[in-house]
Amino acid sequence: MRKTAALILGAALLALAGCAVRATPQDGRVHVVAGFYPLQFVAEEIGGDRVGVENLTRAGAEPHDLELQPSQLAALEDADLVLYLRGFQPAVDEGADLQDKARTFDVSKVATLHGADPHVWLDPLRLSAIADSVAQRLAAIDPAHAGEFATRVADLDGRLRALDREYTQGLSDCQRHDVVTSHEAFGYLTARYGLSQIPVTGLNPDEEPGPQQVRDVARVARERGVTTIFFEALVSPKLSQTVAREIGARAAVLDPIEGVEDGATYFSVMRTNLATLRDALGCR
Repeated sequence: MRKTAALILGAALLALAGCAVRATPQDGRVHVVAGFYPLQFVAEEIGGDRVGVENLTRAGAEPHDLELQPSQLAALEDADLVLYLRGFQPAVDEGADLQDKARTFDVSKVATLHGADPHVWLDPLRLSAIADSVAQRLAAIDPAHAGEFATRVADLDGRLRALDREYTQGLSDCQRHDVVTSHEAFGYLTARYGLSQIPVTGLNPDEEPGPQQVRDVARVARERGVTTIFFEALVSPKLSQTVAREIGARAAVLDPIEGVEDGATYFSVMRTNLATLRDALGCR
């Protein structure tokens, strides 16, 4: 009840500040445009059938490289709420900057970033903080359903905290703690659960490492007894396979959940990632 009351009060304050400047669409739903999948997921989980969500990044596409089409720019213009993460998708940043600030929400404002790394959603507790703020935004736009949004975000928070406990317990007793990745996308996840990320390249998945850089990572991985080199679902596995061959390891997918396909969800992919990590790290 306290969380519901706090959400309704927060919604009222946001509305007074000018965040509820548009009426809901003719079908009665709030129109949300999300830059990429995790933000779509949060909005749909909280909004239920009271919210219609459009994802600017199609399934299976690399969100960093998104170029907005005229229809997508029109969607930004028509949205009651635009959810994006500044610095992750430059084209979406530019599109959001053209809109009324009252209708846009940069989620990095409620999830402190580690340098330039945007992958905050891989930490379930950081995603929960984002969800709370999204719920307040939705309630400000549609105050008649603030109680419903509060109930749904409380449920989502509970499931994210349960997922956090699964990770904490599942990774608490492992033979190895080094996670070698094709690019530097898993800093929030490894930091939350006491692991060490060793990336072959930096934050840009299109970055090509030099031969010496690959040799250095292979040497460290060999010295630390690494058995698995991870690559991402939307990125070529060649780099990870090269390092794996160099040290006699195997290559496997660790998904940064920038997009999902085939009926997968944030929770299902996070649990697949946990099982993959447990196997690779020799966890009991």
